[in-house]
Amino acid sequence: MTFFTFKQGLLAATALTFSAAMVEAETIRFWTTEEQPERLAKQEEMAKAFEAESGTSVEVIPVTESDLGTRATAAFAAGDLPDVIYHTLQYALPWAEAGILDAEAASEVIEDLGADTFAPGPLAMAAFEDGTASVPVDGWTQMIVYRKDLFEENGLEAPSSYANVLAAIEKLHNPPEMYGFVAATKVDENFMSQVLEHVFLANGVSPVGPDGFKPLDVKATTEVLDFYKAIAEASPPGELFWKQSRELYFAGQAAMIIWSPFILDELAGLRDSAPPTLNDDPTSPELASKTGVVTTFSGPSNPDGAAWGDTRYFGITTDADSDAAMEFVKFSMDKGYMDTLSIAPEGKFPTRRGTADEPDKFKAEWSMLDVGVDRKAPLSKLYAPEMIEEIVVGLDKAQRWGVEDGQLSLASKMINGQAINRLVREYIDGERDAAATVEMMNEELAKVD
Repeated sequence: MTFFTFKQGLLAATALTFSAAMVEAETIRFWTTEEQPERLAKQEEMAKAFEAESGTSVEVIPVTESDLGTRATAAFAAGDLPDVIYHTLQYALPWAEAGILDAEAASEVIEDLGADTFAPGPLAMAAFEDGTASVPVDGWTQMIVYRKDLFEENGLEAPSSYANVLAAIEKLHNPPEMYGFVAATKVDENFMSQVLEHVFLANGVSPVGPDGFKPLDVKATTEVLDFYKAIAEASPPGELFWKQSRELYFAGQAAMIIWSPFILDELAGLRDSAPPTLNDDPTSPELASKTGVVTTFSGPSNPDGAAWGDTRYFGITTDADSDAAMEFVKFSMDKGYMDTLSIAPEGKFPTRRGTADEPDKFKAEWSMLDVGVDRKAPLSKLYAPEMIEEIVVGLDKAQRWGVEDGQLSLASKMINGQAINRLVREYIDGERDAAATVEMMNEELAKVD
């Protein structure tokens, strides 16, 4: 009798241990860099919706973006990676190569959802071996923001190329009432680095290739320098960055600026901290109604053009409960996709446009998500359908220096060093000619490793 009781207890203890293991297996961990309280709350809601559908709970863990790289490396070494990481483009390929990311799992998710339902640019930027390192979630492309009303009045074509921008400057530049452009000229601002990379990409110029540093082509780079000097000369004097470009455009004193899509809600008078001053009503959508955008931009040596893109991904790690992690990512990119994008719709363009049966489903639903801070309205109520299309289609040609060649890390060091900013500014200021500037750029960039 005593033996039987002991056996019963042993079986009960084993059952409890097995049950606890099952409960543990039904929880996955999700690292996210969207750690602001409102954004975190939306992700918690999405996690609960996934749990209600799948039975798998998700622990949402905020991670400061600047700490993400070191935390992931430490967790990998300890064998304690989360199941899914929401991460920036810069980590996709290095983490896949290091064994942090399970590229096969990500590729399977993309295949299950339908690779042709995704924008090609974000897929190409994370291409790894025969698949994709991570699943592209959302992104945005830098834009040329312009006064569509003035372009139409003067018979000008949209500023989708160097030539069109210069033609518009010729017609519209009339300082101080109207500046043709507001170019970034403050050397120590990352804004100038970002704008310059966009302008270089537009003309097909990159300082890196498959083997690392690649000398800049003299002819194409000279075209870049001459164009940038022209837009700088059509700008106000001084050290200019994002602040002045936004203020001048909002005041109706600039025909064109380069900015991120985070300007879209501000343009429509939905954010009190950055009101349009075109008229006496800071909540007026008038400026938004007079604005157009261009995402894919071209130079004379690259007629197909390019878009500067920033993309975010869901990475499934090599320590993950693969099946549960894959289901979570699929849910977040399908039934829960609008919840994923609603965190900040003005800066989270859908990388997945729709489904096989409804190719534009997610694009249409995204355009109906509310944007704004102090007031809310959907983008589709603020901007014309063709502008919404232009905003989203930029991701098709989204590029960044070094991604295609596996040299994003090197390119990032070149950008962060700000030598390109300094030398372009010195060229604008007349310190040396274009040939000497290109030569000096090559000398400086060759030192970066």
